[in-house]
Amino acid sequence: MPDTVNILISGVGGQGVVLASEIISAAAMEAGHDVKQSEVHGMAQRGGSVVSHVRFGPRVFSPLVEPGTGHLLLSFEKSEALRWTGLLNPAEGIVILNTQEIIPVTVSQGLSEYPHDAVGRVQEAGFKTIALDALALAKEAGTERAVNVVLIGAASPFLRLDQELIRKVVGDRVPPKYRELNMKAFELGLAASKGLDGIRL
Repeated sequence: MPDTVNILISGVGGQGVVLASEIISAAAMEAGHDVKQSEVHGMAQRGGSVVSHVRFGPRVFSPLVEPGTGHLLLSFEKSEALRWTGLLNPAEGIVILNTQEIIPVTVSQGLSEYPHDAVGRVQEAGFKTIALDALALAKEAGTERAVNVVLIGAASPFLRLDQELIRKVVGDRVPPKYRELNMKAFELGLAASKGLDGIRL
């Protein structure tokens, strides 16, 4: 069990990556951990790549996850999972990814090809992988904007944080009129990752 937990949260602009990282960071702080967080934005407002680094433990000196040291990659878009697997620990890395496809401008302009086989490629690389349709689950909860909370729910068993604490922080961070909807989204994400209890950080 690592002293410091290293988490990467990746996606594209507008998916709620930063809010998800803030929720996990807040839960870790409330649990008494030292927390460092950093975001790297591409052309985020145009749907570009966004990745957030979250590190917590007894004492954390740097906000950035070094290559080969990441414990969990939470990806909001499946091709973005491929972009960041190089930062994961090859023996212990866990990938939780949304199977949603968001086609980047470079693909629509014919400058590159979209990796439709991204899930298989992540699995073939040897990472413990949970793939779920977080967009469909968010819609089931009541709004597609809850994709980030669905994914937090799916990741919650693997964060080394108390699930009730994570639920509390989610409830505190969303507008009151959307609280019930987001709590449903959390539970749907959690249910989607069950059955993999043998996977632990």
